[in-house]
Amino acid sequence: MSATTIVHLLRHGEVHNPDKILYGRLPGFKLSDRGQRQALTVAEAVATHDITHVVASPLQRAQETAAPIAAAHRLDVETDDRLIEADNQFEGERVAVGDGALREPKHWPKLVNPFRPSWGEPYVEIAHRMLGAIHRARRAAEGHEALCVSHQLPIWTVRRFLEAKRLWHDPRNRQCSLASLTSLVFEGEELVRIVYSEPAGTTDPKVTGA
Repeated sequence: MSATTIVHLLRHGEVHNPDKILYGRLPGFKLSDRGQRQALTVAEAVATHDITHVVASPLQRAQETAAPIAAAHRLDVETDDRLIEADNQFEGERVAVGDGALREPKHWPKLVNPFRPSWGEPYVEIAHRMLGAIHRARRAAEGHEALCVSHQLPIWTVRRFLEAKRLWHDPRNRQCSLASLTSLVFEGEELVRIVYSEPAGTTDPKVTGA
């Protein structure tokens, strides 16, 4: 009989970002006080789960979100670069609709193909690298549970890929709140179910710099 393995994809908690920029892969962006509380809330929510493997994106906010969960299960946080935030040419800019970089004509050529997208890492590449990280975590925790801390766009993209939906989408409709869990249930190597939960509550999918 195939072993049941669950791989939880956890979006990091809220980040300290007073300038409201899209920080992407920029270094030095840590969890806010609220983000630290969200990480602790998730740690409490999964305290009784059979988690045997914790891995995170190399970015500071993901590592800080993973830390209390790993500590509660007496595990080290491993790092997988494939869980990193999507590359984006607007890093360091304000990109709210009608604000900042999007109002400058010099940036408009970056927006010519929203289906790829033209301003950053292609969706299909995001999905493929996330799948690699997911299956590595599944093998590491076979018969138990793994927890992978990543970012909003990579988690939402790989979920859409697994659900056989088109990868381009309206960011306002992403179901991936801060500190939310997208849990992939495997029987052996076969994905049989996806379960979404929000142990730290619902947040606006339009929060800048996911």
